[in-house]
Amino acid sequence: MYDAVLAETITVAGDGGDPIEAYLARPLDPGPRGGVVVIHHMPGYDESTKEITRRFAVLGYNACCPNLYSREAPGASPDDAAAAVRAAGGVPDSRLVGDVQGTMTALRGLSSANGRMGVIGYCSGGRQAVLAGCELPLDAVVDCYGGFVVEATPSDSPAQRPAVIHRAAGLRGPLLGLFGAEDQHPSPSQTVELGRVLTELGKVHELHTYDGAGHAFFWVERPSYHAEAAADGWRRIEEWFGRHLAS
Repeated sequence: MYDAVLAETITVAGDGGDPIEAYLARPLDPGPRGGVVVIHHMPGYDESTKEITRRFAVLGYNACCPNLYSREAPGASPDDAAAAVRAAGGVPDSRLVGDVQGTMTALRGLSSANGRMGVIGYCSGGRQAVLAGCELPLDAVVDCYGGFVVEATPSDSPAQRPAVIHRAAGLRGPLLGLFGAEDQHPSPSQTVELGRVLTELGKVHELHTYDGAGHAFFWVERPSYHAEAAADGWRRIEEWFGRHLAS
C-alpha cells in the first residue's frame, strides 16, 4: 500500500481574498478523500500544530492549517506572533470564518478531494471550530477543549468575543467535543450546558469529558499532557472523521 505523504507551506486566499500562509499535508496516492481544516491553538501556528496536520495526512486526509496570525506578524516566531495578535485584540470572528472558508476552498480544489470537509481546533481553536461549524457547510466538527463557546470572554479580556452557543442553530455538521474534567475554560458545567443546547436543537453530537485531565491534554510538550485522555481522544477523532468524511 502506497503511504507517501507530502507536507509543505502554501498560500491560500483567506478572508477578503487576503493571501495567508498555510501548512498543507496530504497523501500522494490519488484518493478520493475528505479534507480537514486544522485550527491552531492560541500559542499559534507552531510545530506541534504542523505535526497534528501531518498526522491527519497519515490517516488518509488532505489536511491544511491556516496561519491565523499571518497578517499581524508575517515571518515572526509563533510566540511573537501570538503576542502581537493578543495585543491587537485577537482574531476577529468574521475573519476566522473567512480564513476557514478559504482553506476549505483550497482543499476542495485538490484533485484527490471527495468534497467532504471537516474542521478541528484546539484551545481557542476549539471555539473557532464550533464557530466555523455554525457558519459554514462542514460535514464534521471536532472541538478539543474550546473555551468560551457557552459563555462570552471576560470583560477584562483583551479579546472580547461573544458566546458561540447562540449560533448553534446553524450547526450543520455533527460535533464531537473532547474536554477535561479539571478544566475551567470550558468547565464541566459549561460542557453539560453545551450538550443540553445541542440536544434541544436536535444536533448530532458526542461530548466526552476525561477525569483527571485539564486543559491542553493533547499537548505532549507540556505538563498538561494526559496520555490516557489523549490516546482515547485520538481514537474518537479518527472514528468521527472516518464516519463522516468518507466518500
